[in-house]
Amino acid sequence: MGKTTKATLVFLALFIGAVVYLSTRIAVFECHVCVTYRGETVCRTAASGTERAAIESAVTSACSGLSSGMAESIKCDNTPPDSVTCKGR
Repeated sequence: MGKTTKATLVFLALFIGAVVYLSTRIAVFECHVCVTYRGETVCRTAASGTERAAIESAVTSACSGLSSGMAESIKCDNTPPDSVTCKGR
């Protein structure tokens, strides 16, 4: 193997290691949220650096299966969740 190939492999290994490390470090809160919209209930779990962001992400994920179109998606996102359970990692 040439110097360039070795340098590339070392760089890729370090880069992948940094991505894995940072992605596991960012998610501090994990929230399980249930949303009811138009008579249907969907529950989703999301993780993020803040509790609020984790809740918003879980609501958005739940609403993606409950609504169609931008207007309905916005209405669903603004619907208060039925239940929210969060825990710190």
